[in-house]
Amino acid sequence: MILLRDCFAAAVPAGTTETGASRASSLSGAPDMRGTSGASGTPAAPAPAARRRFDLLRGVDILIDGRRIAKIAPSIEAPEGATVIDASSHVVLPGLVNTHHHFYQTLTRNLPAVQDAKLFDWLVYLYEIWKYLDPEAVYWSSMLAMAELAKTGCTLTTDHHYLYPAGFGGDIPSLQFRAAADIGLRFAPTRGSMSRSKKDGGLPPDTTVQDEDAILAHSEETLRRFHDPAPDAMRKVALAPCSPFSVSERLMRDSAALARRYGARIHTHLAETSDEDDYCVEVYGRRPLEVMRDCDFVGPDVWYAHGIFFNDEELDFLARTGTGVAHCPSSNMRLGSGICRVREMLDRGVPVSLAVDGSASNDSSDMLGEVRQALLLQRIKYGAAGLTAGEAMYIATQGGAKILGFDQAGAIAEGKLADLALFNVMKLEYAGALSDPLAALLFSGYNHGVDYLIVNGRQVVRRGLLVGADEEMIRRNALSACGRMYKKAGIL
Repeated sequence: MILLRDCFAAAVPAGTTETGASRASSLSGAPDMRGTSGASGTPAAPAPAARRRFDLLRGVDILIDGRRIAKIAPSIEAPEGATVIDASSHVVLPGLVNTHHHFYQTLTRNLPAVQDAKLFDWLVYLYEIWKYLDPEAVYWSSMLAMAELAKTGCTLTTDHHYLYPAGFGGDIPSLQFRAAADIGLRFAPTRGSMSRSKKDGGLPPDTTVQDEDAILAHSEETLRRFHDPAPDAMRKVALAPCSPFSVSERLMRDSAALARRYGARIHTHLAETSDEDDYCVEVYGRRPLEVMRDCDFVGPDVWYAHGIFFNDEELDFLARTGTGVAHCPSSNMRLGSGICRVREMLDRGVPVSLAVDGSASNDSSDMLGEVRQALLLQRIKYGAAGLTAGEAMYIATQGGAKILGFDQAGAIAEGKLADLALFNVMKLEYAGALSDPLAALLFSGYNHGVDYLIVNGRQVVRRGLLVGADEEMIRRNALSACGRMYKKAGIL
């Protein structure tokens, strides 16, 4: 058991029933934080009900028993043998959820040749390095990416690994699940795929794509071995053909059907750039979303990465079908791709989540930093009220958990999964910002690291450091893998 004692602020779902826990906020002399997302005792105009995502409870304890939150109340008596964490300096959040990534790209960050490149040029250059991935590179890049995610508040992540070099010599999903277990994160990766190489009019080298029958066979093997349909699973699998320009319609259609036979989810890149629109119109005679519709690659079990170039009719279609979007603000800015219409998606009821995307187009796995980016980028497009702090935090928590199929994660409530992130706000950079502790994490601060991270009821980060992995060993081995790839690619 773990007892979080005297939380400075705990972010619970908006509209949480009045309880002894919430009453304790005002009885203790602390401001009542229950009006809006982080409202203080000072009168303020409340956000519209549809945009109010969190209430903040002050001075409460949170008891974790096994995998779940057992009780939220003031002054809980610590059970015998429980680990007690003083949370009086901490904002306690639901664990952040990352819904799109490419872990292996941590080894190719910040390369000068593509610092200023658009997506297609960026891909063509990097494929010539990525084709040298080996099992050590996959394992240590996965360790590195998940270490960064964990240390910045992420408890649940996916990964989209679509590159399977010829002669690889290992099983990529096995390597990644091993890394997830070593770090301690809840992990729902995709078995990605590419079948169109340069000779087929695609972008990647021939040695990085696979035969479609081989892809489907290994996809089914991966589902059988690793996909756990349980609501509290630590492992799930989705299927994810890379994009409309890297696989055939047949593979899209067959992957969707296969995933649904196993109750698994489906993912791909879509509507990321105008070049993709042009490609689909030229090759398929249809816009990207029309191709997905014709492949039965839509619905509440589907989510797309990026979604920048959807038109109004397509946004309405996404809302009607419950098809989700993973918003990747840093990557979209880094590559100059454009701004996703998140405000309009939320207003229409499109499921939206948040993602750091691959670390060669971000170039980090800073999950809390990504929430800030989402908040600010929407305001560039829609004005000062384009996205509230509570909305940004919602898509980064419960929004992501729902899209990945974890309905019991993403919220702090009794009976929910014990996936929590504790941020210390009694620090220099938050002085003057604590009238709204939740929003302070996004508007203020410069260190996005957690003090504690709890996943499935176990500490993964303690006092800012990983509990189950040696951070220096991760750094050294990632650098070594990076050096091997660079040397083979002739860029050292």
